[in-house]
Amino acid sequence: MPMMPRSLLWNRTDVPGADHVLLDDRRGLLARGVALAVDPLPYTCRYELTTDENWAAVRLEVSVEGAGWLRSLRLERAAGRWRASTAEQGDLDGALAVAGAPGAGIPGIEEPDRLVDALDVDLGGAPLFNTLPVRRLGLRNAAPGTVHRITVAWVLVPSLLVVPSEQVYTALAGGNVRFRDDDFEADLGLDADGYVVSYPGLAERVGTEVRR
Repeated sequence: MPMMPRSLLWNRTDVPGADHVLLDDRRGLLARGVALAVDPLPYTCRYELTTDENWAAVRLEVSVEGAGWLRSLRLERAAGRWRASTAEQGDLDGALAVAGAPGAGIPGIEEPDRLVDALDVDLGGAPLFNTLPVRRLGLRNAAPGTVHRITVAWVLVPSLLVVPSEQVYTALAGGNVRFRDDDFEADLGLDADGYVVSYPGLAERVGTEVRR
């Protein structure tokens, strides 16, 4: 397992939780993260993300675990097509029912061709993933008002259901961006490398970034 030269940490602001990621962004992005949250029930999410040199997603591996259940997903893009493989142990739907939350459904995606236009992935609750379109599209240096409408492979947590999501990124002054997904909108504060510092309604970066 390769050593990572950078470390970032976010606190969730919507629910109790945190997200810690180790990454290497010298040639595209290789990142390993661990996220914890309590909504809709307590879980630990571990993920590994790989992009190509242009910051288009190539592979995402995710596992989510809680009391009495475990789900995993491997999502890969090759030759312009996505492939998803999943595994499941225990009863997440039963755990959600006890918590008074809706059922999770089946992990993965039945029709991967619905993701044919997606070059980015977005893992629910993880601020790292907004950096992919920011870097891929050069939004940090784009003129304010520049708009990009994209399709992403959105991975819901904790279900690991994968759905195509239409998202809009708009360049703002100061190298920041506005993110919109359906009726949700947030102005994201970014650092000089395009990583989220402030995500209103979701997360705030904390601590001092570590680089080696």
